[in-house]
Order: sequence, then C-alpha cells, then structure tokens
Amino acid sequence: MNPFEQALPGHFYAVGVGPGAPDLVTLRAARLVETADVIIAPRSSKSDESLAVTAIRPLLHQQELIENSYPMERNQDATRQCWADAADLAATRCKQGQSVVQITIGDPLFYSTSAYLLEALATRMPAERIHLVPGISAMQAAAARFGDPLTIQDDRLILMPAVRLEQVEAALQQCETLVLYKVGPRLKALTELLTRQGLLERARLVCHVEQEGREVIINRLTDDLPDAMGYMSTVIVQLGRKGWE
Repeated sequence: MNPFEQALPGHFYAVGVGPGAPDLVTLRAARLVETADVIIAPRSSKSDESLAVTAIRPLLHQQELIENSYPMERNQDATRQCWADAADLAATRCKQGQSVVQITIGDPLFYSTSAYLLEALATRMPAERIHLVPGISAMQAAAARFGDPLTIQDDRLILMPAVRLEQVEAALQQCETLVLYKVGPRLKALTELLTRQGLLERARLVCHVEQEGREVIINRLTDDLPDAMGYMSTVIVQLGRKGWE
C-alpha cells in the first residue's frame, strides 16, 4: 500500500502543514492528519497554543492530540532530552500498531522542530516506517505577498536566520536574493546594516505570514518601524538579477 494514501499502522510521519492558513495545508498532509491515530504537535514553552494545530484544526475529529512543549532557550541538553522523550512516545505508539503524525508549521526540513525528532527516531524505528511530507514554507508564502520571483535564470538564493549580522553582511555579497528568518528582535540592527549597504529600499518584511489576524506586511523598511517585531518575521532582500542590466 502507498504509505501516503492514508496513515498506516506502525508508521510515523513528519508532516509540514504550511505557514498557518488551513487552506494552505496540502492534500497529502490533510489526508494523513485525518487518518492518523495520534497527532503530535510541537508547542513553544512560551506559547499557549500550537500554530500547527491552528492550521489543521478543521481536520480534527477523533484523533488523539498530544501537544509537546519544547524549550525556547538555547540549551542543547534540555532540547535533546525533550525530543528524546517525544521520540520514545512516537516509537512506542508505532510499536503498538498506531499511526503517528507529527505536524510542524511550514516544512519539516526548513528550520523545523521535526529535525530533532527525526534524529532521535532514527535509532528507535526502521527507516522504512519513517516518512516526510513537505509543506509550504514561510519563505514561499512571504514571497507570494509581494509577487516578485525569488529567482530566475542564474540567480542565487540564500535562506538563513538573521542571528549573526556579520554572516548576513557576508551573504549580501553572495546572492541575488537573500531571505532572512527569525528577524523579529534584530530588526533595528538589520535595518541599520541594510542602510549602510544602501539596500534598505530593496528589503521587505512579512510578520506571521498567512496567520489570520496576526499578519503584518511591510513593503518598505524605510517606513517608521519598531525596534523589534514578532519572532516569526521574514525579510526578503532582492539585490538584483545575475547577468541582467
């Protein structure tokens, strides 16, 4: 049987559910969520609600929903223990013959909590029973808000977090389009960097893209801005086209 037609007993699925809007959940993701026995949803220890659950709420009926709280602090030991516990839970349920889906906002291979769980599961379950389902990323959803292609022809695209500004500055010299995640608390420092580089007018921002009631779109970073925005902020800097005048 095709493992993606429905969630199979004893199988684990890491499923991307898109940026937040229920109608951006793919057909495959929806089918697996609807047919799963158990759904594991990551939730920040600083949040009351899982964004991934919000995206798939219309698909919930009799599935068991387990919200797994994970630490936001950069504590490697705490993070590893959290995901080891989640992997034990998922592997145990699969061994009992249940189908388990872990949902994640965006795509499971783009800065996702799924990476930790998949690493831990690799020593607990056969690889042929572990599956990944891609989802629409915040990068794609943010780009769609502005309508300009991220890449054409020979353009180079870099996606990275805006954690270390010296790395951001170096990346500006190596691509035609730079997409920055996790901009929120560093917005002021980033705008200062882009101003020094003469690139501020080429940058645009979306915060909480495709999340109803929370989305903020900023077409010009030259406008008056707060010093910080939400953690889930994406900045797109379009530097030009490779080989084009």
